[in-house]
Amino acid sequence: MSGSENTGLWRADGAGVLRLPSGRLVRGRGLRRPLPEGDAPDFGVYLLGKRPPDVPWESRWLRWPDFLLPSDRGRARELLGEVWERAAGERVEVACGGGRGRTGTALACVAVLDGVPAREAVAFVRAHYDRHAVETPWQRRYVARFGG
Repeated sequence: MSGSENTGLWRADGAGVLRLPSGRLVRGRGLRRPLPEGDAPDFGVYLLGKRPPDVPWESRWLRWPDFLLPSDRGRARELLGEVWERAAGERVEVACGGGRGRTGTALACVAVLDGVPAREAVAFVRAHYDRHAVETPWQRRYVARFGG
């Protein structure tokens, strides 16, 4: 057997799936693109300046305007910790409008929680998720400081 049907997790080769050093899998995506084929998430965290549309799976919204940083840094840390925890046994996705800046920043923070040194997390996400992830200097600084 292969794929997520027997594990409850993402396929490691699925669209937007980032494999963390621990082996946890988290999917990043852009909400302006169609939902990828295959299994639906069990849980999603949506990083947008306004409330996202309802989805048929459990989800949380983190107010995070485009090209900026989360409006509530404490809530961001809490939700990204939940992403990391739940990715151990569930299909978890993180998404923003385009799937690069905010999503890449969040994935880099999750990588820090997984043990990637904060100073290396942006490069890790760019190498394993999207080479354009984490778009602004302040997003890079946010990741660098997330580990502290």
